[in-house]
Amino acid sequence: MFVQRFDKTLSPSAMPLAISIVMPCLNESISLPHCIANARDALNRIEREFGITGEILIADNGSTDGSQAIATACGARVVGIAERGYGAAIIGGGHAAFGKYLLIGDADGSYDFTDGVAMVARLLAGADLCMGSRFAGGIAPDAMPWKNRYIGNPLLTGVLNLLFRSGIDDAHCGLRAIRRDVFVALGLTGAGMEFASEMVVKASLKRIRIDQTPATLSVDLRDRAPHLRPWRDGWRHLRYLLMLSPTWLFGVPALAAMVVATVVLAVALAHMLGLLAGTGAFGTSWSLVAGFLFCIGHLSAVMAAATHLHSVNEGYRQMPMVLRRYARVLTLETMLITGVSLLVVSGCGLGAVALEWSNGDFAALSTPLPLILACVLGATGLQTIIGGFLLAIIAGHEARFVATARHDAFVASAAPVERIAA
Repeated sequence: MFVQRFDKTLSPSAMPLAISIVMPCLNESISLPHCIANARDALNRIEREFGITGEILIADNGSTDGSQAIATACGARVVGIAERGYGAAIIGGGHAAFGKYLLIGDADGSYDFTDGVAMVARLLAGADLCMGSRFAGGIAPDAMPWKNRYIGNPLLTGVLNLLFRSGIDDAHCGLRAIRRDVFVALGLTGAGMEFASEMVVKASLKRIRIDQTPATLSVDLRDRAPHLRPWRDGWRHLRYLLMLSPTWLFGVPALAAMVVATVVLAVALAHMLGLLAGTGAFGTSWSLVAGFLFCIGHLSAVMAAATHLHSVNEGYRQMPMVLRRYARVLTLETMLITGVSLLVVSGCGLGAVALEWSNGDFAALSTPLPLILACVLGATGLQTIIGGFLLAIIAGHEARFVATARHDAFVASAAPVERIAA
């Protein structure tokens, strides 16, 4: 038995094919003959309708039940993927594929690869990625657990659409088609089940065209438990969505915390200065809470900027125009000057508080608000300095955080390339 090992240096031009049907496989000896025969039927239909040929590629993830030999005997090409995981298998298979278009589906018999013919048609018509929708195509009884169908999938797809405006109704359908050059350009890295979300998210961030067609889901043919673990993999999907959305993970909480803290501290200061009558509702306790919120909010804002810049550097997010407009001032030097200025003001404030304390024979302060404000300014200054160096490191050890050349490279990588004529 010959098992080809995954090698990114393998040239896809080694075999002039248009379509590669890629199946991740881990101990699927029972269902593989059915899936390969079904995939062969899909390739025959694609050839009849569009005049293009293809291959069936099994991305084997270390099967121990003879799946490799079965796949080879059925006429499929087998590629061994050393890194374990659903996503790792698909990524390895996608890079090793010869086709200019990839049709991806599970090897457990739950998907009908002939549903992918319509997806390939969408790619040939100009789409970059075409997702299957099981809710539009139909789900057979007992094919999907109720908690996946009515809770997990709708919830995670809803969160994905909210955060990334993908506009699809089944983000985790295992049957999908994508142009191979787009697949490579997305820089996919998710080794586990979160890969399903990653592809959609990064495609949305790169603003490529995503279409959707119906796909059916049948009861799988396995005689063992599925690899999917709903609660574990659901959490992995959710945490991955949050990690790819610095605005919602860090930015929105940062803005909310800093606004609330500013309001509380401003009102407390106005009462202390006599600008507002009475003692006010925000005393020492709430002032301490506000100081804490402001520091945490500022730290979250720095994290939002850092993670956003990182995603731009990784090539799956576009630099916002507002940041490009102010690129000249978004530098390490600007943050250092700002941070040092805040530290100087903080030091002056602490000195004034110490002077008042000594003049009062070191008695307890009448109000701790000036001390709180001075400490908040000092902490913010230090975080600004540290954050500046963090952003400079992420920017490639460059003092200028926003490089228009990096944005231009992003646009070039997202631009359409030559397509196959249908």
